[in-house]
Amino acid sequence: MDPVMDPVTDLLPEDLLARIRARAADVDRENRFCDEDFEALRKIGYLRMLVPREFGGLGFTLEQAARAQRRLAMAAPATALGINMHHVIVGIGYTLHLRGDERARRIFEDAVAGEVFAFGISEAGNDSVLFDATTRAEPTTGGWTLHGTKIFTSLSPRWTRLLVHARLEGADAPGGAPTEDDDAARLLVGFLTREDHRSPAPGVTTRADWDALGMRASQSCTTVLDGALLREADLLTTTAVGPNPDPVVWGIFGCFELLLAAVYTGIADRAIEVAVEITTTRRSLAKGAAYSQDPDIRRHIARAGVLRDGIELQLRQLCADVDVLGSDREVAHGRRWFVLFSGVKHRATEAAREVVDLALRSSGGSQYRRGSELERLYRDVLAGMYHPSDEESVHAATATSLLGPVAD
Repeated sequence: MDPVMDPVTDLLPEDLLARIRARAADVDRENRFCDEDFEALRKIGYLRMLVPREFGGLGFTLEQAARAQRRLAMAAPATALGINMHHVIVGIGYTLHLRGDERARRIFEDAVAGEVFAFGISEAGNDSVLFDATTRAEPTTGGWTLHGTKIFTSLSPRWTRLLVHARLEGADAPGGAPTEDDDAARLLVGFLTREDHRSPAPGVTTRADWDALGMRASQSCTTVLDGALLREADLLTTTAVGPNPDPVVWGIFGCFELLLAAVYTGIADRAIEVAVEITTTRRSLAKGAAYSQDPDIRRHIARAGVLRDGIELQLRQLCADVDVLGSDREVAHGRRWFVLFSGVKHRATEAAREVVDLALRSSGGSQYRRGSELERLYRDVLAGMYHPSDEESVHAATATSLLGPVAD
């Protein structure tokens, strides 16, 4: 019987991952973008994996894409995190397509044409994140000019399509105000374009300010918008301020949280793998046996495995639930979708942090040295606490879903 083919391992074979892993330490130390990784992944069609085959993509499901990102993160977490933002945007198209929404076509066509998507949503001081914006939009001929600052813009050196959102006062909103209140603000969500990643877009400035503790190869620089043009043709949706079920917002939120959880689960996978390698080969002088025979070390590594396994199952199931959107098997999570998405992300990043800590405790003081793999994984995994939804937001949303809103 022929072995069952797995599209994820076929796309990311061990020899490719070994080359990516071999570069990771140097890219981190030099604090530069992962150009070699990016080109290798582009060449194999990795940026098209969530595009359906009929549009020229690889036809991956979200569950398969999450497994691929998890596998890539085992080799180079910062590379996986950076390219994750492109997959989030293509994932919007994927979820729209499952719903029969024609807005998916433009995203798929751009991805197949080689455009690189990036995520320009995060703003300093905006704890509403996707549901409000400090960036303001002003009407102009053919669209809107945007004024504001986006932070943590991964893929800054490479994007040609930047997903952004901006706040527009209701009287100027396309299609009129959303409620009886003509002054109600709206959010515009759409793409800024630059024809080539080596050429600046008018009104868009990228600050070379990414010098972070970890995830350095993502080059998630600050992006300043000073009159950048959001064209009417590049508008993806217009929504009310605040949480809402708009399918574009739903797609952004869900794909961001699930694919992010996949990256950090991949860090946990690799931390366990490294700890197992070290403890089975390193010997105790006092006991004359491998450290893997020590009961305390065995308990640490077992705890790490239990944590990782729990997240793996949650992530796989929720991705599978997304994959059946629009079918007769669609899962009726209703209003719980957002809580489920943010909960999986939160548990994945927190579990990964604990797993890396346990791996370090098990592996000896040599891993505390600058340049060891676990030292780098430790710095990379800490970034998980800063991605939305953060711990406070997750608990607040879950409390509201269970107890209702806080009384005025």
